[in-house]
Amino acid sequence: MKKIPSDIISFLEKQGFVIVSTLDPGGTIHCAAKGLVAVEEKGKLYLIDLYRKTTFNNLQNNSTISITAVDEHEFIGYTLKGKAKIVEREKIKEEIIRNWEEGIIRRISSRVIKNIKRELKSLHHPESRFPHPEYLIEMEIREIVDLTPHHLKRSV
Repeated sequence: MKKIPSDIISFLEKQGFVIVSTLDPGGTIHCAAKGLVAVEEKGKLYLIDLYRKTTFNNLQNNSTISITAVDEHEFIGYTLKGKAKIVEREKIKEEIIRNWEEGIIRRISSRVIKNIKRELKSLHHPESRFPHPEYLIEMEIREIVDLTPHHLKRSV
């Protein structure tokens, strides 16, 4: 397991979602957006999956996984590679479910505030119609890839 630096944890926690990549039985990459609910410095990351479909099936056959998150405005991003474990709904800690629910509320609230500031009258809030999570993906981080172009990296 690879320790996750605090600046990467902070970056990931600001993201509304990440892109999860898994491998299907033929070795083809499948990508899907998933909600990130927690990141642990010791090298674990937790993702909620609302649907028990392709990602679930792929992980049952091959635990190889990567997640990618980018900030297009700052032009930075990371891919974290590792192995995944499926945690069934009834075994998900209540704290994780609460974190996910609070994230949904923050996303809806943020959209409402932005709409008010822009004087938009949109009632479109897709998160409010999300189903309950089907399972949790517990990811053990083995490698971190910094996607920031070399010439844009901040000097430490």
